[in-house]
Amino acid sequence: MAATQNLKDVIKLEYAKCLKDPVYFMKKYVKIQHPTRGTLPFLTYPFQDNALEDFVKNDQNIILKSRQMGITTLVSGYAIWLMTFHTDKQILCLSITQETSKAIVTKVRFANDNLPSWLKVPAVEDNRLSLKLRNGSEIKAASSAGTSGRSSALSLLVVDEAAFIDNIEEIWLSAQYTLSTGGKAIILSTPNGVGNWFHKMWTESEAGQNNMNRISLPWHLHPERDQKWRDEQTKLSGERGAAQECDCEFSTSGNTVIDIPTLQWYEKTHVCEPLEKRGIDKGYWIFKYPEAGKSYMVSADVARGDASDYSAAQILDIETMEQVAEYKGKLPTKEYARALMTMATEYNNALLVVENANVGWAVIQEVLDANYPNLFYSSADLQYVDVENQMTNKLNREERKMTPGFTTSHKSRPLLISKLESYFRNKEVIIHSKRLIEELQVFIWKSGAVSAKAEAMDGYNDDLVMAMGISLWIRDVALRLRKEADSVTRTIIDRIGAASPEQMINNMKTLNGGKNVNPFGVYNNPWQMHVGGPSMHGAKPEDLTWLLR
Repeated sequence: MAATQNLKDVIKLEYAKCLKDPVYFMKKYVKIQHPTRGTLPFLTYPFQDNALEDFVKNDQNIILKSRQMGITTLVSGYAIWLMTFHTDKQILCLSITQETSKAIVTKVRFANDNLPSWLKVPAVEDNRLSLKLRNGSEIKAASSAGTSGRSSALSLLVVDEAAFIDNIEEIWLSAQYTLSTGGKAIILSTPNGVGNWFHKMWTESEAGQNNMNRISLPWHLHPERDQKWRDEQTKLSGERGAAQECDCEFSTSGNTVIDIPTLQWYEKTHVCEPLEKRGIDKGYWIFKYPEAGKSYMVSADVARGDASDYSAAQILDIETMEQVAEYKGKLPTKEYARALMTMATEYNNALLVVENANVGWAVIQEVLDANYPNLFYSSADLQYVDVENQMTNKLNREERKMTPGFTTSHKSRPLLISKLESYFRNKEVIIHSKRLIEELQVFIWKSGAVSAKAEAMDGYNDDLVMAMGISLWIRDVALRLRKEADSVTRTIIDRIGAASPEQMINNMKTLNGGKNVNPFGVYNNPWQMHVGGPSMHGAKPEDLTWLLR
């Protein structure tokens, strides 16, 4: 009888220890399935012990982790501890798919099956996606559908690979109501670049803007890994893949159009506060004032009109490729057109390039009505760009079927993105705006049905990015064609003095588009002067080729 009593006392003491200390419970009584070593006691590492203590102390934990750190198994151990020693605990596990979320349920089921009989709580419901114990505690697995978070009051919400779930914002919003009665949350993921919900929650926690407790678990915390192991991951997954899977660094993971290290270089070397912020909304940032004799370009993206969209403009020094000013704000089309013309006029009557899709036409019409002297015109196939004669020769524009503004289409957009990526990769453009760098940090390649498309992450804008893309593309094509035209002109001028009269006539024809133009503007022989008036009045021409001899 005494022995029996002593056994009961021992069990009671052990039970109390396990209830009080989940680390003790896990190390002594929880079994796990190792992929190569089989069934083992869960002998947690120090970093796992610290994380487990955080689970107990904090209501909301966000975990930035390396791959294969045993954190999913740790969360499973925490779940079985909650369910075993507490009644009516409701646990919901979410992941990218239902199959991945059920992994935690499977681990909990295995741990429960292998508990000693005096600890084990019998199951009353046990299936592939859920496990319910006799004490009312239950764990369920679900996919990341938007309604998954809408459940009865939760004791614990576990979201695995949160950085890769597209509709995580909706899930989190839904979950707030079910957690409002005192439930806990564990959000875990490897990094997936910047700008997504997981990154936002992490950075807001760093800034003290939410109540989440941060837990960072990079690869080197695991005692069985060394630099040789890390180097092997680079060989297997490449630099970016290994950074995402191992290093817990948002800046080196993800799928941004412009590499994050390049953007970080710009932040360190060129990004600065503007000299002046103008406008009612202070959205017009000036980094350099205009200089006499310099040529500038203003490229503008016009807001579609929805609440989350902005109109944006970039002002570029055409020669040095330096960003000198930038605008981002929400102005009606008439006011935006006036603002653009004011900016362009201040910067030496800059070439004004306006994206002409949708409401862009309303802005362009205002510019046309105001007779701004240097509006950009493009040909239908975007092959002809004439910086010198944008507004000065209406006849030529009509002959060449020129259209006011720039058209961003399925054909031209890839050209813009390619030009943008190239200039940034080679560090050939000077960027001062922190706003533009922030947009580029969330400007990513999104996989589509046919191919990837570059655009902002959900919930973010790319207005400044597209305005800069337009500016760089126009700058490149315009100056290239201007340079080619200047080269032809210089070649012809160099031949003056060595050419015969006949050759000079042909040269002048080349300069004038194949037409002979006399000083009176009449298409004729330029080396004939009509005494008494133009030839159309019947005046007799006088041969001037003797001047060249």
